[in-house]
This record gives sequence, structure tokens and C-alpha cells, in this order.
Amino acid sequence: MAGDEKKGTISYRLYCSMKCFQKPSSPEQKHGNLTETDRQKKPGGWRAMPFILGNETFERLATFGLLANFMVYLMKVFHLEQVSAANILNIWSGVTNFAPLVGAFISDAYVGRFKTIAFASCAALLGMVTVTLTAWVPHLHPKKCEPGGNQQSYGNCESPTSMQLGVLLLGLGFLSIGTGGIRPCSIPFGVDQFDPTTEEGIKGINSFYNWYYTTFTVVILITLTAVVYVQDSVSWVLGFGIPTVLMLCSIILFFIGTRIYVHVKPEGSVFSGIAQVFAAAYKKRRLKLPDNCDGERQVDGIFYDPPIKDRFTISSKLPLTNQFRFLNKAAMIQKEIDLNPDGSSANQWRLCTVQQVEEVKCLIKIGPIWASGIVSFTSMVQQGTFTVSQALIMDRHLGQKFQVPASSIIVLSLITIGIWLPFYDRILVPALRKVTKHEGGITLLQRIGIGNVFSVLSMVVAGLVERERRAAAISHPEAAPMSVFWLAPQLVVMGLCEAFVSLGQIEFYNKQFPDHMRSLGNSLFFCSFAGASYLSTMVGSIVHKVTGTRSHPDWLTNDLNAGKLDYFYFLLAGMGVLNLFYFMLCAHRYRYKVSAVQVGDKLINLTVK
Repeated sequence: MAGDEKKGTISYRLYCSMKCFQKPSSPEQKHGNLTETDRQKKPGGWRAMPFILGNETFERLATFGLLANFMVYLMKVFHLEQVSAANILNIWSGVTNFAPLVGAFISDAYVGRFKTIAFASCAALLGMVTVTLTAWVPHLHPKKCEPGGNQQSYGNCESPTSMQLGVLLLGLGFLSIGTGGIRPCSIPFGVDQFDPTTEEGIKGINSFYNWYYTTFTVVILITLTAVVYVQDSVSWVLGFGIPTVLMLCSIILFFIGTRIYVHVKPEGSVFSGIAQVFAAAYKKRRLKLPDNCDGERQVDGIFYDPPIKDRFTISSKLPLTNQFRFLNKAAMIQKEIDLNPDGSSANQWRLCTVQQVEEVKCLIKIGPIWASGIVSFTSMVQQGTFTVSQALIMDRHLGQKFQVPASSIIVLSLITIGIWLPFYDRILVPALRKVTKHEGGITLLQRIGIGNVFSVLSMVVAGLVERERRAAAISHPEAAPMSVFWLAPQLVVMGLCEAFVSLGQIEFYNKQFPDHMRSLGNSLFFCSFAGASYLSTMVGSIVHKVTGTRSHPDWLTNDLNAGKLDYFYFLLAGMGVLNLFYFMLCAHRYRYKVSAVQVGDKLINLTVK
């Protein structure tokens, strides 16, 4: 499975998905722009893995270590109000999740993966240094609160200046640049080190994904426990400084391996091919299409459908369909204008292949399903914001001396996923397979739909728990606060939501996107989290402004006991219900991708679910 990384901290670990490779008929078959002869000049392989995996691991350790506890940092050190801190965190998370889309484009079209990772790693280091300085240098953060100030009331606390906030945002900006370059390139760059024309290379690729997934999970566990504990209980300077030093070590490690790496030249971006289809369809908008060409490979020479040249990049052909028929005009042939004497396209902006047209249709079909994920992921985004705010005012003691860091409580969601996935894969799927006769037990869209239901339930449970917590705090103000583990039910349900929606979308994109657009599909997966972060920011800001009155503070006031956070959770649940109906409509209308597979002298169409 192939993929690129997720916003809510623990959601990033789910982003990896694999791509299958076929052995070419010729030993000189190219892999990208790298021939077999070129590959022999560079060893690559497992010798390069410590440098590549080390760089990626430390980048995630730095970024995730910052994101996991950043809400607490903004409230305790920068004295920001709860809503302001959540908005900054959500906006930065959104930018960070959109950035890989830009990084993938620059890497594929212009500079290549090695240079992109190298530049991005330096940007990430600069960002970590800047954020660390905001904790270390007294002039770069507000003074400590005067006696009487606390995390629920900031009347006695000094607000950050414009300069202090500017330096902080500058550091976050550098981190987003680093993330945008490293995440979309790290997996493809690792795969480049192996030769997929050999059995050893294919095994190496599969093993690389396993190691990548393993290091990903280890990083999440470290950031949600050890790093958060250091930041919360020891020192913010040390908590940020450790990831910064590790990031420096990763850059040194990455450059040491320069002579070992296999360097694949940029092949050009998929976006140009998408633009060509729309441009060609517009130029030929006055042409008349045949009445029905659904499933036909070529209708009397009307459509341009040459054989696929690169079986590494594209492993299966897509048959012509009647969906979005206007785009079929982009592949219609006007022989006197469109074709060269050898039968090739004279102008790719006037004549596109059937394959190109159907690939663009895949993107259009997936769009509505992708949009539904934005609302689903909004519940996950709350784990790093308001759930942390709840944990801050609850009893976090384990025994008499040890206190669980507020941000570490979301590790319960990770544990839920770790327990559920083996049970689902080894027990539930085989049982469902016997009933449904489907290889995966249920279809991909059914899996995503179940996750949408859990998304709604998680917000309902969160609202009920918060209502009970606030009632207990108001009715018994002198009593000890409720245990933080009352948050476990909502985090367990969030974990189930993540297991169904996130993994379902990853597999959905991996199977439904055209073969050579899967990196784009994984980038869109992160864009869903970016959209969820922005949606949460917008809804939170509106609620903060319109729900307050002269006699009662707004729902999201700093003092949770005086606010109505449960109403906010119920509002998100209501949005989730509407999104669930929207998703069901989109899923009902969706047509799964059909691939044409060569069997002997015939092409057989296979539906991929």
C-alpha cells in the first residue's frame, strides 16, 4: 500500500497504502526515467533505508511531538484563550495537510524527490529551532501569570505581543514547508531504492512498507507519552529541544547517504494531463458523440486509444464509459488535424487518450466521496483541542504521585485501533466474507459509511460525558473533579471511527484512483483533514461569537464549567447526521472503477470494489 500522511495527531499513522508492481517483459524496461543500466550504477536497496527511514521518523517525531501538546503550550505559555488556541492549531494543521499536495507537484514536475526532501528537512529544522526559541528566550513569550491566574481565567495573565505571535507563526510556517516536502516524497523515494523488475526488489518494497508503518506507530506512541510528559512535567524548552536535535541528526544522516541513493528524475506532474483533457474537450465541444460507447475500447477509429507504453506506471487500462460524456470529446480523432503520420497525437492539448479521459472521470467521481470525509474527520480534530481542554480540568492522577499529561489521554484512541484492526482483519472479515461473498467482507463505501456512523456517535458520547462532568463540577464544587478516564468512551468510539473512515478512505483511494495518480489520492486524504481543521475553526469561531449573552458566556468560554461545550459536540453530531445522508446519496450513485485486463487475445473488464 502506498500513501502519504493525517491531521488530528494520531490520524497520520493510517496514511500508508501499497501499490502493486508487474515484472516487465524486457530487462531494459524503464522504472520512471531510470533504466536497468542506470540502476546498476547506484546500489540503493537496504543500504539506503537507515538514512531514509531515519529522516522521515525524526521529521514526524518533531512535527507530531509539537502538535500533540501544542494546545496546552498555547494556553499555558502564550496565555491564549481556548478558542483562539484551537483556531491557531486547526489552521496550522490545515496548512500542514494541504502542503503535501504542493510538495508532490513540485517534486514530480521540477526538482525530484531527493532535492525536495533535502530542502524540506532544512525548513523543518528551521521551524523547530524557531518554536524552541519561543519557549527558551523570555522575550519571545509572555511573562508568567500573576498570582490568581490559571488556565481557565486569563484576567491576570499577560497576552502575547504581535512580535511574539509573529515569531511563533513563522516557526509553524517553516514546519509546514518541511512537512509539505517530506511527506509526499519519503515513501516514493524509499521505493525508488529497489528494483521492481526482480523478486528481491519486490520483497524489499513490501518489507519497506512494513518498516515504514512500524516506525510510524512507534513515533506516535513516543510523542503521545514520553515527549508530551517531558513538555508537560519537565520543561517546554527540553520538550521542544529534543525533537530539534533529532531533526538535525536526521538531516546529517540523510546527506551522508547521498552517494548510496538511487535518484529518479522528475517525470512531470499529473496535473498537466488533467488540464489537457479539459482543454481538448472544450476545443471539441461542437463535435457530436456516438450514441453509446460504454465499454468500447475504440469505436470505428473515432477515439484515440493507443496501447500503454509504461506498465510500471500504469498497470491496467480503463475502458471508455458514458459517465461525464462531454469529456469523451477530448479523445475524439480528427485525422487531418490530430494525428501525426505515425499515428501519434500531434497536440496533446487537442487530442488525449481514452486512458487520460477515464482517469479524469475517476477524479470527478471520487470528489463527492472525498468531500464527505471532511465532516467525518471533524470529530477526530477535536481530540487535539477541546478534549485536551477537558482533560486539563479533570483528575489525571494514576496513584498519588504520577499525573497523566492532558494530551496523552488520546492514546486511548490509538490503543482502540491497535486492538480492533487485528480482530477485524482476522476474525470479522472472514466471517463476513462467508455471508457477503465479498473479498473484503464489505465494500469500501460500506466501510466508510460505518465510520461515518461512529463519527456521529463519538460526538454524541462526548456531549453526554461533558454534560455529566459539568453537572458534577457545578453541584459539588468542593469535591474532587471527575477522573480523566471518563473521556475513554468517546475516545474509544473515535478510534473506531478512525479505523473505519481513515483506513477505508486510504484503501478506497488506492483502488479507485488511476494507478499513477495514487500519490495524488493520498495527498487528497490529508486535504480531508485540512478541510476538517478549517471547518472546525469556522464552526468554533461562529459559535464563540453568536452564543454568548450578557447574562451567560458563550458555549466555548475558557471556563468550561460556565460554558456549554456539550452543545458544541451535539452541533457537530447534527452536522455528522446530515453528512451521513449526503454520503449515502453519493455512495448510491457511485460507480466503481472498471479496469480492462488482458487475458489471451481478449480484454476482460473487472470492477474494483
